[in-house]
Amino acid sequence: MSGSVFGGKVKAKKNIEIERLKNAISQTLYEMILKNRTRIDWREKFETLIEEYNSDKVDMSSFFDQLVQFSQSLNEEEKRALEEGLGEEELAVYDLLTKPAILLKKDEKQKVKEVVQRLLKRLKQNDLVIDWRYNEQNRARVRVAITEELEKLPREAFTLDIFRQKCIAIYNHIYDSYFGSGKSVYALN
Repeated sequence: MSGSVFGGKVKAKKNIEIERLKNAISQTLYEMILKNRTRIDWREKFETLIEEYNSDKVDMSSFFDQLVQFSQSLNEEEKRALEEGLGEEELAVYDLLTKPAILLKKDEKQKVKEVVQRLLKRLKQNDLVIDWRYNEQNRARVRVAITEELEKLPREAFTLDIFRQKCIAIYNHIYDSYFGSGKSVYALN
């Protein structure tokens, strides 16, 4: 009988550890996706892990191990901006431009990064004024800036159709992420 009491305490403690880890991962994912929507697939992977556990396809110990491994993978993803030589907000725009996988040579990747950096610098210095989203003229200036800067992307990889799609995706990202006057999802915390 004392074995079952002890076993129950161990199981309860493991459940608490799992819940803490799930909550920490969930919060990290929320922040990562808020800053870079191309990371949405990470949320789907996380939800799949939870569904498998909830449907008893995975035992508690294996689930905990999978959560730890997933958490480590998230840490690696968070470091990717440094590996690419970009800031977090630059990485978000870079990812929007290069995902789904656009085949780029090393020099083309570098050119895309430079375009991203110039675009964000230009927008922040000139176009993302207070309440820019509420004035059609200001929104148009942002669209023009995006189009003009993205025109410097490698032509071979970014055909006209892809270029148009990327202009829309980048505008939507800027609209959703930058509120004007230095305020953005990147300045929250």
